[in-house]
Amino acid sequence: MKLTILLFVLIAITACQPTKNYSYYGEVIDDKPTHSFTQIYQAAQYEQIKDVVIKGKISQTCAKKGCWMDIVVAEGDTLMVRFKDYGFFVPKEGVEGKEAIMHGYAKMDTISVDMLRHYAEDAGDSEEEIMKITEPSYTLEFIADGVLIEK
Repeated sequence: MKLTILLFVLIAITACQPTKNYSYYGEVIDDKPTHSFTQIYQAAQYEQIKDVVIKGKISQTCAKKGCWMDIVVAEGDTLMVRFKDYGFFVPKEGVEGKEAIMHGYAKMDTISVDMLRHYAEDAGDSEEEIMKITEPSYTLEFIADGVLIEK
């Protein structure tokens, strides 16, 4: 009986493991996307969308701390991903072009000029480029509580 229970538990744990080789950041999450960028973007026009799993290719991460990353999604759009409660970070370099899967929530938000300039500074943009930012941006915000990045 104990062997049967142990076997059942091992099968259940194995079934929940990602099929690719990933590094985990934040909470352990499933590697199966639940939404496309288009679905999230359309739904977020009206309300916050919770319990979302989305994937894409990393185009850039915060060069100072790894506290955000830009993801190119299948539709060709770029999504900025930040991390819940500043609770974890991703590598500052070396992950560009790798697949990432994120779990979290999405909502539309206005990003102030100061915050946009801060992100540009974190990305290593020149002072000239940073000063060209003069208007806030209304954009889809994604806050992840867990991230998988392919090894």
